[in-house]
Amino acid sequence: MSQTTPLPMDVRLMHAVASLLFAAAALAGLSALLAWGARLPAFAIREVRVTGDVSHYNAITLRANVIPRLQGTFFTLDVAAARQVFETIPWVRQAIVRREFPNRLNVQLQEHQALAFWGPEGSSSMVNSFGEVFDANVGELEQDNLPRLSGPDDQSARVLAMQQTLQPLLARLDMTINALELTPRGGWRAQLDTGTEVELGSGEAPELVARAERFLATVTQVTARYQRRPEQLASVDLRHTDGYAMRLEGVTTLDSTASKQQ
Repeated sequence: MSQTTPLPMDVRLMHAVASLLFAAAALAGLSALLAWGARLPAFAIREVRVTGDVSHYNAITLRANVIPRLQGTFFTLDVAAARQVFETIPWVRQAIVRREFPNRLNVQLQEHQALAFWGPEGSSSMVNSFGEVFDANVGELEQDNLPRLSGPDDQSARVLAMQQTLQPLLARLDMTINALELTPRGGWRAQLDTGTEVELGSGEAPELVARAERFLATVTQVTARYQRRPEQLASVDLRHTDGYAMRLEGVTTLDSTASKQQ
């Protein structure tokens, strides 16, 4: 009966170290091989498929502008960086980028939908449907009769929401808000398409709506007293508690009993 003599400790240690070194070398070789393969020209991004909102661009233009700026292959491309490249293009609000083996990108775009201009007269900045301010070529607007909104830079969403709240009320008299401003002191001021300047006062939407409702309920009758029509108003001040002040062509009056005469 034979017995196996155990290897000396130092020999076993040497074998273990050799095995570890061999495994490490194999892993390093495999990593190098994968890294080499990942950079092969066969995996270079050659096609970009664009879907979603592309009303201001066509796929050919986007590919021509973007592909030269993408760095890496299918395996090495930084998807987050690629997304940022698309989002630097004017009119693009958001891009979702996905890789498709072996050398294609699928990109879904969301464009800004311009609802108003933003800032003082002459500014080309715009406000999108999310209340965000963005810059793009105004000449590419589908319609150029957008209202102009203004206020503190961080209040664009609030100003847009107020315009969208008040406009349906004024539409009852075929009036349109051409401009709406939130002043630094928190007051609201509007200009209508008739040229009428409207001081709305400060406050949130329910307060401004109540003032506008009071004005709209009686303005036709009040202006008729002076042989005028609502569109002939030069200015209106709705900041009064129980009524409103208005200025007509050569006539100034304060209607403090308007709400009582309904």
